[in-house]
Amino acid sequence: QAHLVESGGGSVQAGGSLRLSCAASGDSSSVNCLGWFRQKPGKEREGVGFIVSGGGSAYYVDTVKGRFTISQDNVENTVYLQMNALKPEDTAMYYCAASSSVTFCRSGSCCFDDVGTHEYNYWGRGTQVTVSS
Repeated sequence: QAHLVESGGGSVQAGGSLRLSCAASGDSSSVNCLGWFRQKPGKEREGVGFIVSGGGSAYYVDTVKGRFTISQDNVENTVYLQMNALKPEDTAMYYCAASSSVTFCRSGSCCFDDVGTHEYNYWGRGTQVTVSS
């Protein structure tokens, strides 16, 4: 059974940067999609960025496009979320997730459009990001 652990969260000023890490243990060979989600206080969890496990083009929602970047270290079995030009509205609990429930995605856009949140069957416990103005 896979286990995901996020790290790298913290408090930063608007315009600053953070890099979140998601370390995976266990067998990830069956994972198709990787995603970063966030949940703001009093709001539903929302997708932020997605990528196919092992490589491929990433997809980002419009609110973070151009500022956030997903990358993978396949040797260390770690996924990263580089966050630049942070805004106060980025304040949230950030979660990494992986889906082995689907096998058909070959792009990050597929991992966003065609894979439901409930189909992400591996989740970390989250790391808090707070951005002050």
